[in-house]
Amino acid sequence: MREARVDQHDQYDVLVIGGGINGCGIARDLVGRGYSVMLAEKVDFASGTSSWSTKLIHGGLRYLEHYEVRLVREALIEREVLWAMAPHIIRPLRFVLPHHKGLRPAWMLRAGLFAYDHLGGRKMLPPTDELDLRTHPAGAPLKDEYVRAFEYSDCWVDDARFVVLNARDAADRGADVRTRTEVVKAEREGNSWAVTLAGPDGEEAVRARCLVNAAGPWVDHVLGSALGRADAHNVRLVQGSHIVVKKLFDHDKAYIFQNEDGRIIFAIPYEGAFTLIGTTDQDYEGEPRDVAITEAETDYLLAAASEYFKRPVERDAIVWTYAGVRPLFDDGASKAQEATRDYVLKAEGGHGKPALLNIFGGKLTTYRKLAEAAAEKVGALIGVKGKSWTAKAPLPGGDMPISIAAAFGERLRQTYPWLDGALADRLARLYGVKAQDILRGATGPADLGRDFGAGLTEREVSHLIETEWARTAEDILWRRTKLGLVMAADDQAALAAYMKETTGHAQNAA
Repeated sequence: MREARVDQHDQYDVLVIGGGINGCGIARDLVGRGYSVMLAEKVDFASGTSSWSTKLIHGGLRYLEHYEVRLVREALIEREVLWAMAPHIIRPLRFVLPHHKGLRPAWMLRAGLFAYDHLGGRKMLPPTDELDLRTHPAGAPLKDEYVRAFEYSDCWVDDARFVVLNARDAADRGADVRTRTEVVKAEREGNSWAVTLAGPDGEEAVRARCLVNAAGPWVDHVLGSALGRADAHNVRLVQGSHIVVKKLFDHDKAYIFQNEDGRIIFAIPYEGAFTLIGTTDQDYEGEPRDVAITEAETDYLLAAASEYFKRPVERDAIVWTYAGVRPLFDDGASKAQEATRDYVLKAEGGHGKPALLNIFGGKLTTYRKLAEAAAEKVGALIGVKGKSWTAKAPLPGGDMPISIAAAFGERLRQTYPWLDGALADRLARLYGVKAQDILRGATGPADLGRDFGAGLTEREVSHLIETEWARTAEDILWRRTKLGLVMAADDQAALAAYMKETTGHAQNAA
């Protein structure tokens, strides 16, 4: 991995603050247009909101009820664009929506799904269908009272890898990409910003004509701490929590369940042996990194799922929980679930003065469109370079037809007959064609080096350190992969010790 450094007298066109999906997407777009770009992430890529999601590339069916038609239409169009960009980490998924006789009437569901099918120019994803749950396999895990359902299409994504691959592509195109690097001070000097960075090697001074503040839940914090704006208040933090339980059903479809409070939850097949259930929506006060699922949220998710499944979902089925905060633009909505999920960009300066662009809100599905909008704003502030280009540019590992992606693990097994089938499939899903970089030259398992457990080898760990900025065991186990779900505690401790010895970062650095 290139560890670029610049002399303090040089300057970038743009310094992007924040290594979530928005920051990495913006950096990728800008550098591809010809801007000189630095990206600074305080901790690790996707260590905040971008890995706390429900992991969907979707239009947002329920947003239609809040009349966010523009956002839904943009997101629906983007589903297939993103799927083609990264077919290894994005896959189509069918969602089963049981009709609950006491809640939204069937005609309303049918009308909403008709709009969902036709708003976004769907081409590859199959349309809505109606199911008889008394005979369809999707009805088997559900209570007998649910006899009718609608089935529609959206997509699932490995959210943390989605972020890392955008960062990797930005770096490959020339961006100076840093993790564990905080912007601690930014002052206007002449026509540019004088910026102080604090990173692994101490403090460093750089200059930039434009700052893009894409710090997610910490946007206002950056404005207050680095730019000295103590009165900044633009973001409404909304907590969303999830539980992961032992597998609840055997088929490959997901469920979307209506609740009596008007909200919905999902139950999604997850990492082979598990089911992901979420999410909640409640306002959050406090430091975003301190967020954790509450007892009330756990009760809510268990009760909501148990309303539909024949076998109640009990606490002892939970194997993992995670919680995060969504940094929504504060539009004054009375309820957390009613606050806009749309993105808002606010610019200032430019035209010879240091420029600032603040990014509020957004979601995984619309990150690429947000990045294009941000690039246009940057062009208006400091001068236009290049044109939009990302719609047909695959992310690293995704340079393959969609039709091949699902069977790419089998192709790896044909090339490397000694490769364990489960490992081949996992490498194909995580790395796509880049899996060949990990396996190249290997003639047997021994060539992959030390086995850390759960199929994680020294060759893969080295790849993650050298090309994906992994510095701690947490980076690997919970963001680059999800092997933390299945790796034994002793093996995790051994990996943490290895990472500390290899990279110099203790586990708690993440």
